[in-house]
Amino acid sequence: MKLLKNTAIAAALAVGVATTASAQYAMAPSKNIVETAVEAGSFTTLVAAVQAAGLVDVLSGPGPFTVFAPTDEAFAKLPAGTIEALLADKEKLTAILTYHVVPGAVKAADVLGLTTAQTVQGKSLSIDTSDGVKVDNANVVATDIMASNGVIHVIDTVLIP
Repeated sequence: MKLLKNTAIAAALAVGVATTASAQYAMAPSKNIVETAVEAGSFTTLVAAVQAAGLVDVLSGPGPFTVFAPTDEAFAKLPAGTIEALLADKEKLTAILTYHVVPGAVKAADVLGLTTAQTVQGKSLSIDTSDGVKVDNANVVATDIMASNGVIHVIDTVLIP
């Protein structure tokens, strides 16, 4: 579960960097969520967190998964020392990462009809579509980055359960 969440986050971050390439991924994605995030280059913190939590294999697996992926800039907004502390606490890191992952492939059009979404971590995310799309306190800044095992939506804030 931890791996799934971390990989999903990494993939979502990759989408933020590769928003101009989203049409390419939507047509015939050949890379999984983790590979997509790594290739994007803007999810290095997310990818490192997914690796530290041991979630790479899960998020590279068959899925499908939906990942609300924070960018490196989103991680940079956390208080000083937070990332280092999380990397040292695998259980807490896994809980946070899996909170960014929803089972199934939930595309942007599907999100519009939702007010909550159950995460892999076990808690529900709140969804607000009244002014753009917000997931908990994060703005969704890019959507529908397709991977071979799911979809990534890029967010501007790290979600904390």
